Amino acid sequence: MSTITLKGKATKTCGSLPPVGSDAPDFSLIDKNLAQKALKDFKGKKTIIYTVPSLDTPTCMLSTKKLSELIKAHADVNLVVVSADLPFAQTRVCGLENLQNVHTLSMMRSKDFASEYGILIIDGPLEGLCARALVAINEKGVVVHTELVEEIASEPSYEKAFSKF
Repeated sequence: MSTITLKGKATKTCGSLPPVGSDAPDFSLIDKNLAQKALKDFKGKKTIIYTVPSLDTPTCMLSTKKLSELIKAHADVNLVVVSADLPFAQTRVCGLENLQNVHTLSMMRSKDFASEYGILIIDGPLEGLCARALVAINEKGVVVHTELVEEIASEPSYEKAFSKF
């Protein structure tokens, strides 16, 4: 279990991020076409998984936009953004911001992903949503970097995730 804050107030997650050097846990999430996506769909290419409570909030969208800009210089890296938002909302928000190099995935059918990655918020006003976190995975599916953002309203350390590839 990890403790993070929401505007300074402590809240907890269900566990810890996968350890660096371990195989990234597989997942089954829903894409914008309501199709299931798994980690294997991104294997063979470096992948950054960015988890957010909701794309439809200022910090989540700002940080997704910044990652989207950074990813343009890294054609060999997938950017996967996971939230509890419905795929329709994810598509709308990314469309409004003209983000075309982002794979959005939803936990709408299951919170297993958030539990297995240790980022499911288990108390407080955001209970049931993802904590803000970055997980960088190499092309072989091995975790090379993780960051659980201590304050939900803060942005992650973008460059650190890319520097591990």
